[in-house]
Amino acid sequence: MTASAAPPLRPPTNITAKSGDRQVTLTWSAAGSGRKVGGYRVYRANADGSWPATPLATTARTTTTYVDSGLTNGTSYSYRVTTLDNSTPSNESAPSTTASATPQATAASPCGTTSTPPSTYDHVVWVVMENHSYSAPYESQLAGQCGSASRMFAETHPSLPNYIAMTSGSPQGITDDNAPASHPLNVPSIFSLTSGGWRSLEESMPSNCLLTNSGQYAVRHNPAAYYTNIRTECGSLDIPLGTTPDLSARFTFVTPNLCNDTHDCSVQTGDTWLKGFLPKVFSSAQYHGGRTAVFLTWDEDDSSMSNQIPAIVVAPSVPAGVAPTTAFNHYSMLRSTEEMLGLSPLLGAAATATSMRSAFNL
Repeated sequence: MTASAAPPLRPPTNITAKSGDRQVTLTWSAAGSGRKVGGYRVYRANADGSWPATPLATTARTTTTYVDSGLTNGTSYSYRVTTLDNSTPSNESAPSTTASATPQATAASPCGTTSTPPSTYDHVVWVVMENHSYSAPYESQLAGQCGSASRMFAETHPSLPNYIAMTSGSPQGITDDNAPASHPLNVPSIFSLTSGGWRSLEESMPSNCLLTNSGQYAVRHNPAAYYTNIRTECGSLDIPLGTTPDLSARFTFVTPNLCNDTHDCSVQTGDTWLKGFLPKVFSSAQYHGGRTAVFLTWDEDDSSMSNQIPAIVVAPSVPAGVAPTTAFNHYSMLRSTEEMLGLSPLLGAAATATSMRSAFNL
């Protein structure tokens, strides 16, 4: 009888590389080769992209993780892992798939620095993005450092009725994206309730309170421009977003341009913009005062998620990684903001919406 051939020695699977501060953490799944595994060899690509003959490290057969430390932040590193034969350690499998990561210095978290929220807030900032979920690195990192609403919903489609709903408590009968000339709204809004204590920062808007589209500026993403009862204030408080955001108002509404809000450009583009913008907010005198909160949310989904949208909540008292499963919507964000700033009355559907304060320790 002919002896059956030994099963092949297979490489590890599911290799991942996670960046840290001057280090990369590798993980992989056991080879499952049918042979008894003797260990694993970790290889790191050379600077020119070639692979060395000598492994970076050899791990025990029960170890499926390795930390490569002492690296240079901002430099990309690539890795492969092979499986060793227990009976003949010189035998190793073909390499696994390649995993890469770029170490980065760890920024201090803007959340979890206090356990007791203020009874009222001095400042609340909203940043509203467009149509996508947060699957990009910075957004996911921020959600882990702070809080995220795992069941947050918009009200309708298209964009404009959601912007009006989140700021007035109702879409006000709007079902399109037309300009303010088509929808002059003489109704209360969070802008009117603050009696001049608001500011709208609009990226790429050529002039204050512009009531028509221009280049990368979309007026439908600038809800303050639709309320006729604040039109005079709009001329001085609805302004182009500058290099350093002015967060001195009690309520600040921030709109990236059509590219940076991911409406016309990729999720990665929006993630890069947020990575540059939000640290300016977190390093501001207002945020360091301990009485400022930030809501990062989206206007609507891409019609694939039953209008479920992301929402990331940032404040010093928000516990890291909190992700309540309570159903919230834009009206919940409006109610919470009114409560936090001591504004009344609660506008429209905000009066019956579920507040987000207790869920996020605001």
